Amino acid sequence: MFKLLIINPGSTSTKIAVFEDDQMVFEESIAHTHEDLKGFDLVSDQFDYRKDLILKILERRKVDLSSLSLIIGRGGMMKPISSGIYEVDDAMFFDLTIGVQGQHASNLGGMIARKIADSLGIKAYIVDPVVVDEMEEMARMTGVPELRRLSHFHALNQKAVSRSVAKQIGKPYEECNFIVAHLGGGISVGAHKKGRVVDVNNAMLGDGPFSPERAGTVPTGQLINLCYSGFEKRDIEKKFVGNAGLNAYLGTSDAREVNRRIDSGDSYALLIYETMAYNIAKEIAAMASVLKGEVDRIIITGGLAHEKRIVSLICERISFISEIVLVPGEEEISALAAMGLMLLRGEVQAKVYM
Repeated sequence: MFKLLIINPGSTSTKIAVFEDDQMVFEESIAHTHEDLKGFDLVSDQFDYRKDLILKILERRKVDLSSLSLIIGRGGMMKPISSGIYEVDDAMFFDLTIGVQGQHASNLGGMIARKIADSLGIKAYIVDPVVVDEMEEMARMTGVPELRRLSHFHALNQKAVSRSVAKQIGKPYEECNFIVAHLGGGISVGAHKKGRVVDVNNAMLGDGPFSPERAGTVPTGQLINLCYSGFEKRDIEKKFVGNAGLNAYLGTSDAREVNRRIDSGDSYALLIYETMAYNIAKEIAAMASVLKGEVDRIIITGGLAHEKRIVSLICERISFISEIVLVPGEEEISALAAMGLMLLRGEVQAKVYM
């Protein structure tokens, strides 16, 4: 029997789980309030704080750490890599620590996994981090040669739900064309062509539809003027990530609150919600053109996929493209465990971080 520890840090929580083969023994989520994190300037500064909380839970759950076969953490903002499972080596640990492509809580997944694994004499891995890059060259290019589009998206969940839907329709993922829309605090819409995400919007700090917390694509001229109107770089970043989207218009990023306002007759809240759905639908339709209309399924996933109103508003604009499959929530924990088990069984090989 193989036993795996899974570590999935997010901006306001750290989820952990223990699996015995393909059976989850337990899953637990540790909430982190603003007060808990306000003393840390960088994400990497939270390393010991989060690691110690994880170890306390494992002790309380009476998990025998010496029985673990391996540890898998959510991958973070390292250098661009192809999809797969990677050992957390020294080079990766360093890049996660400095945040070579940015500061994000997911950086801590590989770091904490490696630290605990080293103490046990086993190995740590990450799977399909947010920097998975399989984009075709045309998808990278813009009208300004110095600026290239980046692949920053919900790779782990997009890949996991795609494999699941491919299995349901009886085709290998590598033979399918999917459009996958992950709807969360950030929104990413990817064109999956025969097992590769050949185009996707940058859900971190970039383009695409606006989301509950992020700005998405904005008018270039007005953006230039805004940047030269007295704002510091950090203030601009906060304005576009965290304080944008639903949060900027309505003062909340909680879709449940927005729906309550709509149900009580708030026409402005309905307009903003409809506009977000309109932008998501436009991005999905754009990805249909990337796939030349050959779309096996459109998959809608992520936390917001639980919200019937937003799903309905999107589907009424895109149903002409292909059959739509709803996969609400995210399968990140199970996806990490499944890939780790495949590695232990010799069904996949770990890749080397370069």
